[in-house]
Order: sequence, then structure tokens, then C-alpha cells
Amino acid sequence: MTQEIVDAVRVLEQEKGIAADTLMDALEDALLSAYRKSPGSAKYARVDLDHETGDFRVFELILPAELEEKLLEEAAAEQERTINPETGEYNEPEEPEIDPEVLEPYESQIETRDVTPDDFGRIAAQTAKQVIYQRIREAERQMMFEEYRDRVGELITGLIQQSDKRYTLVQLRERVEALLPKSEQVYSERYDHGMRVKAVITDVSESTKGPSIVVSRRSPELIKGLFELEVPEIADKLVEIVGVAREPGYRSKIAVVSHADGVDPVGACVGPRGSRVRMVVSELRGEKIDIIPYNEEPARFVAKALSPARVREVLVDDEEMQATVVVPDDQLSLAIGRDGQNARLAARLTGWRVDIKSESEFAREESEHEYEGEEEFDGRCMAILSSGRRCPNASIGGSTYCGLPQHQALSRFTTNHVQVLATLSDEDIVLLADPDSDESAVEAIVTAADADFVEPTDEEVAPEVAAVEEAEVEAEADEALVEEAEADLEADDEAADEIVAEEEAGEELAAAEEAEAEAELEQAEAAEIETEAAEVEAEEEAEADPEPTSEAEEADEEAEAAEGEAE
Repeated sequence: MTQEIVDAVRVLEQEKGIAADTLMDALEDALLSAYRKSPGSAKYARVDLDHETGDFRVFELILPAELEEKLLEEAAAEQERTINPETGEYNEPEEPEIDPEVLEPYESQIETRDVTPDDFGRIAAQTAKQVIYQRIREAERQMMFEEYRDRVGELITGLIQQSDKRYTLVQLRERVEALLPKSEQVYSERYDHGMRVKAVITDVSESTKGPSIVVSRRSPELIKGLFELEVPEIADKLVEIVGVAREPGYRSKIAVVSHADGVDPVGACVGPRGSRVRMVVSELRGEKIDIIPYNEEPARFVAKALSPARVREVLVDDEEMQATVVVPDDQLSLAIGRDGQNARLAARLTGWRVDIKSESEFAREESEHEYEGEEEFDGRCMAILSSGRRCPNASIGGSTYCGLPQHQALSRFTTNHVQVLATLSDEDIVLLADPDSDESAVEAIVTAADADFVEPTDEEVAPEVAAVEEAEVEAEADEALVEEAEADLEADDEAADEIVAEEEAGEELAAAEEAEAEAELEQAEAAEIETEAAEVEAEEEAEADPEPTSEAEEADEEAEAAEGEAE
């Protein structure tokens, strides 16, 4: 039996990575505990286990009376009274015991005697079996903890084992299970037994029952993991998902960027005929996904993030991290989204506060703050349009102009009027907008343009300004007409409602009169029936009791009777 223990310990050391000395020390402690539970066991004892042969012996420790008394006093001094939290009373310490480790310095004063029980081999075998099984379980738990501790944020696949109101149990592999708490579940999803599901690991911790693995179906990391699984370019680091904004079960937006020339990040994620994104949507039970190309310029990034709505322009405030987005009037509701969902997701994805305005609303506000002459740079493009007004676009980083080549080219001139570019070709404008262009070529173009340009006077600009103002007045008039038409429609609707109400009231009155006439007819018919019944009853009574005859009739009858007798 002893050799079998040694062999088992060596096998465990090789297969499970459990140190043999650790197992042997655990066996010694377990054997000593088993011996103390046997009848007639010594008060102080130790177990010696040979790590090479597996032989073991139990020795009684015989302490001198003075040494035992001294060690017991020291043990009692270390014990403290505790207070029972329920009753508030002091709990008296238990009878002090001497720790076996305390006896090691006094080995020379302690006598030993072999007290190994005759049947201790059977006890040893059972104890060894229990200790080995326990150590195997602990080792497996520790190995599992070490394996999953470094996998936080990783996508895993499992089978639903059971589900209740508190959590869902997901089996990752044999004897390895994870918890999917209610807080990490998507409200619109159902988790039936045996269903295969993908989730992302959010937490791994140790507990008395082994490592606790928590997974999530709500985490934005789930979106990243699913796309990495379906898109080879993401797995190969050619395309990167730089941001995810998600409202689980409804809609998500992801920002992607390409690190390789010729690789379209959006097209790679969508896949041929949308095959790749469809697989992700299917795993998310129909959750909609918007794939946005990342842009370092905040204005362009915010504009793309509001997809599928079309954006006319974006004004950014770098200090406040706020973007004012102008969209066509018919795109306002689409840009905001249902219950503000599209705007919220765009703000989370970009990290900017987003204020969405329609073109008509923005135009009204701009008319109140019309650009007049030179103004201090405030984050807006400094280009002055042919109408004499300032460009409403936001300037790009490191420049006082927006990203339009026609406006960026103005950085080469001393004027901000776009009319200075009127005589230039598109190639010349692109050359001027490029900060890395050859200076000699730039100087030649600028000199020629300056020679042909005459800054417009207020009188020259006035007609265009008047035309713009007239257009605004017409727009306001059209808007007033629309409002008036809407008011007329509302009045017509109210009149129609009144007519319908009157018709309904007339129908109700006619129905009441008809019901009243029917009731009177029924009453007349009932009275007629009663009259006929009374007449019939009177006739029947007359037949049963005939009325008495008069005196003349009686005389006639007597005369007739006399004539009959005479004959």
C-alpha cells in the first residue's frame, strides 16, 4: 500500500503539476488528524512519512510536566475573550491546545514512543485517497483560474445549462462553467437549455468553490470579438476597431480604421454582399450595426457618426468638446433617432457632445449673428464667401480654415475673400491648399492671382447680400404660408369634427325618436288587444247567462199555449 501511495504521488506530480513534497506534507497532516479521531489516541503525537518509500509511523510525544504547563500557559495567554454579537456576552476561550510546531525547539526534552495502530494501514489508505482527490480538485481549480484569469475581454462560446431569474449558467467545456448574470443579459434575448451562445469574459475571481467566471452579452467588447471572428483583416491587425458605442438589443455603432494601403475598413467589415456583418447581426439577434470610418478630424468624424442621416456641416468647439451639426430639415428626425438614440450613440462613439440643428433653425440663428468685417478667430473658418458672409464650417486643427481646398488655399493670401481664387484652375487651388507644395510654384500662382484680384467694395457686395436677405425673407414668407396652411388645415379639421359631431348627435336624436314611436305603437297594439279580449269575454258571459224576457212576450206565449189546448 505504501508503494502505491508513492507511485500515485509521482504520477500526480507529472500529470497535474502538483509537487510531491506538498502532497506528502498534506498526507502527514491528514494521517495525524485521522489518528487523533481514533479511540485511545495519544494526547500529543506526530506522523513521520518517508517520502521515498511511503512508510509511515505514528509517535506519541511525552512532554515533561513543567514544559507542558509552560506551553499551555503561553497558549492560554494568546487566546482572547470575544463578544457574542447577538447576546453581547463574553465568550470564554476554549481549553488551550499546544500547536505541534511549538514543540520543535524542545525535541531534545520530549520523549517519543511508537504507537502506530495495527489497523492504521486501512485508515491510511482511505486518508490518502481523500487527500489525493482533494489536492487534485484544488490543483484543477487553480489551473483553471490561471487559464481564464488572463482571458478577460476574450470571446468564448458555451452551451446554456440552466437559466432562472438571477443568472444563466453557461458551460464552457467539461467541468468549467461561467455565470451570465441578469445585469449582463440583453433584455430581448431568451436563453434556452442547450442553446449555443457567444459571450465575452468580464471577470475571473477565486472562491471557495473554485474560480468564478463571469461573462457578458451586453459588453461592447462582444462586438469587437464577433467582428474579429468574422473579419480576417481585423484578426490580422490590418483593420482596427477604434471605438464601439452600443445600446444592447437595439443598435450599435463602431468606428474602424485601416492600417494597410488599399484596404477599405468599412468594406472589409461589411464583407461580400454584407455576409460578414450579417453573421454578427445574427449572433446579436437582429441588433442593428452602423460601421463608421474613423477620421482624426472631429468634424468629419462626427458627421460620419450620425449615419445614416446626411449632414451639411459641423461646427466644433475644441475647448468645450462640443459639435454643432447642421442637417437638412427632412433629415433632422433621422439624425436624432428614435428617443435620441442615434445622437446618443454618435456622442459616445466620438466622445463629443453633439447638438443637432436643422438648416432652417441654423439659418435663423446665423442671421442674428451676421459676420461683419474682420473678427477674431473663434474656431470657425475665416473664409469670406461671395455673399460677403463668413463660412459657417469649423476650422481644422492647426489652421484657420476648414478642410475645403477652396478655403484652405486662402492661407497663401493676405485676404480671406474666396473671389481671389476666381481666375485659378482646380489644379492651382489644390496646389495652394497643399502645405507641402513647392514654394516657387506657389509664389507664382499667388502673385498672378493677387494681380487680378480687386477686393469687392460694400457697394459691390450689397446686391448679393440683398439677394441673400431677400431669399431669407422669401423663406420666412414661405414658412409663414406653410404655418398658415397648417392652421387652415387644423381649422378645417376642427370644423369637420364639429360637423361629424352634429351628424352623430342628429343620428342619436333620430334613433331616440324612432325608439319612442316604436314604444307608442307597441302600447297602442297592447291596448287594442286588451279591448278585443274584453269583448270576447263579454260575449262568452252573455251566452252563459241569457237576459229575462219582457211581459208582452210572456203573454204571447200563454196565448199560443191556450190555442194549442183548444185545438
